[in-house]
Amino acid sequence: MPSPFPGMDPYIETPRIWSDFHGDLAGEIRAELNRSIRPTYYAGLTPYVTYETIEVTQRKTEGIRPDVGIWKTPEGPLATATVPLVETKPVESMIALELPLELFSVEIRTAADDFLVTSIEILSPVNKRRGHDAHIDYLRKRRELLRSAAHLIEIDLLRAGVRPPLDQPVPLAPYYVMLSRATHRPHVSVWPIPLNARLPVIPVPLLEPDPDVSLDLSAIVASVYERGGYDARIDYRQPVPPPALSEDEAAWVEELLAPVRNG
Repeated sequence: MPSPFPGMDPYIETPRIWSDFHGDLAGEIRAELNRSIRPTYYAGLTPYVTYETIEVTQRKTEGIRPDVGIWKTPEGPLATATVPLVETKPVESMIALELPLELFSVEIRTAADDFLVTSIEILSPVNKRRGHDAHIDYLRKRRELLRSAAHLIEIDLLRAGVRPPLDQPVPLAPYYVMLSRATHRPHVSVWPIPLNARLPVIPVPLLEPDPDVSLDLSAIVASVYERGGYDARIDYRQPVPPPALSEDEAAWVEELLAPVRNG
């Protein structure tokens, strides 16, 4: 069963679903590119492991009254006194759990010498969470790519979080794709994508004089959704996961999902 959404399905942004989708999307992009760019180039997956902190509510511990001994130096000869012994007992607390999280980027390289031609970065929630190690690491990697001879494609299919910076504002939208050609910097191409729109067909640049190859993101996301069985994991009777939709978006989603919810 296909997704009822024409482009990105916001229900996929649910944390328990997104991690699978991220890996599936990277793999599907790699497969689609390899149909078009061989034998001069190849597309591969580059993993990045970070850690996600799982917050655990601290249990309420029983109050413990410490024994306190007070000593006063006597004015006369030194004397000894019997004082209570203090027995130290452990109490229970909690520490934050950190679970490994594997992220992927798709890299196009030359088959002859592994020269990096294009890096395709698929943003994850941790990349957009200010202060997280993965956010800091991604911004550092982004700066390095923008200083290099490689092209950069940034795919942001998450409404929540802090977006990577642009020097000039672009129209507000739930989703974005950015293309930075190495030969055109500092100018970049940005696709702001409304919730009710198909994802764009974007050009993927290679080395000159080779022409761009096309990447149909809507078709790729639809294939990932179908092959991954995401329809079995999503309950469209539930509200769209955070962040909240605008009034117009909420009305459109209500109309779109009415047949599913009332069927």
